[in-house]
Amino acid sequence: MAEAVEATVLELMPNGMVRLELASRQQVLAHPAGVREKNFVRLRPGDRVGVEVSPFDPGRGRIKSLLRKS
Repeated sequence: MAEAVEATVLELMPNGMVRLELASRQQVLAHPAGVREKNFVRLRPGDRVGVEVSPFDPGRGRIKSLLRKS
């Protein structure tokens, strides 16, 4: 299983996908995972999230958690 890394939300797509930018400046398409879909937590551009990047396709991932703003 992949380790969660920190990313910033860049853009919300109409199909539920989210474009993220990792700390390494790489852009990734991700979708909310599990509980986030059921509880409907709203993401906004600029939010920091924890994301697991797929080991098979480094351009895809899933959002595991919403990180606190500091």
